[in-house]
Amino acid sequence: MGGVNLSERILFKGAEIIDGTGSAAVKANLLIEGEKILEIGNVNTDNAKCVDVNGKFIMPGMINAHVHICLDGDSPDSFGVIAAESSNTTAIRSVNNLQRLLRSGVTWFRDMGGRDYADIDLRNARSQGLVAGPQFIAAGKLLAMTGGHGWSIGRECDGVDEVRKAAREQLKAGADFIKIMATGGILTPGTEPGAPQLGFEEIQAAVEEANKAGKKTAAHAQGTTGIMNAVRAGIDSVEHGIFLTKEIIEEMLKRGTYLVPTLIAPHAIYQGGIAAGIPAFAVDKAGKILQAHKDSFIMAYKAGVNIAMGTDAGTPLNKMEMSAYELELMTGLGMTSMDAIVSATRNSSQLLGIDAHYGTLEKGKFADFLVLNADPLADIKAVQHSITGVYQHGKMVE
Repeated sequence: MGGVNLSERILFKGAEIIDGTGSAAVKANLLIEGEKILEIGNVNTDNAKCVDVNGKFIMPGMINAHVHICLDGDSPDSFGVIAAESSNTTAIRSVNNLQRLLRSGVTWFRDMGGRDYADIDLRNARSQGLVAGPQFIAAGKLLAMTGGHGWSIGRECDGVDEVRKAAREQLKAGADFIKIMATGGILTPGTEPGAPQLGFEEIQAAVEEANKAGKKTAAHAQGTTGIMNAVRAGIDSVEHGIFLTKEIIEEMLKRGTYLVPTLIAPHAIYQGGIAAGIPAFAVDKAGKILQAHKDSFIMAYKAGVNIAMGTDAGTPLNKMEMSAYELELMTGLGMTSMDAIVSATRNSSQLLGIDAHYGTLEKGKFADFLVLNADPLADIKAVQHSITGVYQHGKMVE
């Protein structure tokens, strides 16, 4: 090991390690060197700083596959807030949101559409070390039909040629992937979650442009027709997936399409309700789709669809700290605690295309992990309440 600075080695001794692959937890030592994992197992403690984690649990940092870093999840009217404020205020909130995510145990995420490329600027600032927070990939402006869901923070486009141009604009601006609005949604007045919006050929054009650039795509897709349009057009992930069918699930399985269910988003809207200040139209729409959303998740999980954890953080009363609550909602619908953890680690890393270096605790990967006082496999709520350390690239987050 010539040339290695042994002072950079830290041994975490005696924890139960959940590696994120789905394998059973094992009691072992975790040795990191600098930013990366050097060894897991019965590791020699010589020449390393020792941290006693006996009786504790270690799991990979969470990867949230659906975040809106620019939005105010503390507010009952996220879209109203961003429409009324200055771009400078949005930028300041985004930095604060970034830090809140990291402290809650999220070490990577995927941003699903911001305001005027603030997400891309923040990604670059984070990469340059100007701000602290999780690493992330960004979509830039989401692609929506004129007046479609999310139009106020997106790029309105109609027809194949215009959608193709809009996708190219996002790639030119530095987007890591393309976000496409295949259906209406809860938060945009005048749109319905079940109604298709951008059509099959329009979605296909955006997918083609992304794929030519080596990029992935994601579709906000809630209604049956819109979901199938997106899946058949070659989308990489269906966001929300509220009205799934057996036929759609078969198509997703055939193509390896991911589902990012975001169960917490309509749940938070409906639970908060009009009394919390959420617009009545949004509460009404959320209430109408809650059971279908749950049924679709159960059906997809039982069928073996790839599921990645995402929360839609930034939507009304859907705070940046609530990633772990999504795990609770999934297990409440029959997902095992292990599968919930895998959805927030390995599966999300594969969807984001970062699995070579992140998402699981394995030799040679970056040391992004959480230390917990309680066993999340016994009770997934431990991820909400018992994190005692968040480590990013081998360093504890202050």
